[in-house]
Amino acid sequence: MKIEPAQAIDSSELTIPVNDSLQGRTILVTGAGDGIGKAAARTFARSGATVILLGRTQSKLEAVYDAIASENLPEAIIHPMDLAIAGSEDYDTLGRSIQEQFPALDGLLHNASELGALGPIQHYAPESWMKLMQININAVFMLTRALLPALQQSDDARILFTSSSVGRKGRAYWGAYAVSKFATEGLMQVLAEELAETTRIRVNSINPGATRTEMRRAAYPAENPMSLPTAESLMPAYLHLMQPGSASHHGETIDIRTLLTELPG
Repeated sequence: MKIEPAQAIDSSELTIPVNDSLQGRTILVTGAGDGIGKAAARTFARSGATVILLGRTQSKLEAVYDAIASENLPEAIIHPMDLAIAGSEDYDTLGRSIQEQFPALDGLLHNASELGALGPIQHYAPESWMKLMQININAVFMLTRALLPALQQSDDARILFTSSSVGRKGRAYWGAYAVSKFATEGLMQVLAEELAETTRIRVNSINPGATRTEMRRAAYPAENPMSLPTAESLMPAYLHLMQPGSASHHGETIDIRTLLTELPG
C-alpha cells in the first residue's frame, strides 16, 4: 500500500526485539494510532506479522505505518474507520476485503476504547452514554462478527478483547465505561463457549492495568504518569497471547501484569 509519508516514530521507543514468532500471520489492531495499540502493532510487525492498522485518525496511522516501514518490516495496511459512526456494511466490507487479500486473519486485538464522562449515573447524559456504548461494545460486536469468517480460515487464530478492572467489579462514577467493559467480558465469554469446540479460534479478555497512556491521564489528571509502566513494557505479554504457543489460554480473563510475571525471562 502506497501512502504519503508522515512523521516517523523513533524506533528506540520500542524495546521488543525482532523475531519471527508471528511470521506469515495477519493481525488487525484497533486503536492502532496511539498508546497500547501503537505499541502492539509495532511489536507484532517486528515479530513478522502483517498488521492491519485500524483507527480514526489517518495521520496517526500513517506515523505507525512509517515506523514499521523504517525497519523494513512486513508492510502494514492502513484502514481508517470511525467506530462512532461506522455501520454494519462498513464492517462487512472490511471483512470481505480481508478475505479477498489474505488466506486468513490470524489475530484481532480489540484495543480501541473511549473513556467518556466520569460521574453519577443519575446525571449521565443519554447521548454520551449511547455514543460510548457504540464505540466500546457495539463496534466490537460488529467488527468481530464481520471478521469471524476470515478468522475461521486460520489454523490458529486469536481474538483479544480489552477490558478493565472496572469491568470486573463495579466502581462508582465510572458510568458507561465500566458498564461497557462488563459487556465486553460477557461478549468474550459467550463467544469463547461458542467457538471452543467448533473452531481453532482462541478468545480472551485482557486487562492492561494502569498504563502511561492519554486515556489514563484523562481519568487520573493528578497522577504522575512517570510512575506508570509504558505500553511498550507490556508487549511481551501481548506478543505471547498472539503466538501459536498460547493456545491453552481460552475464555480467560487475563491480567497482563500477572501474565508478565509468569513468562520466562
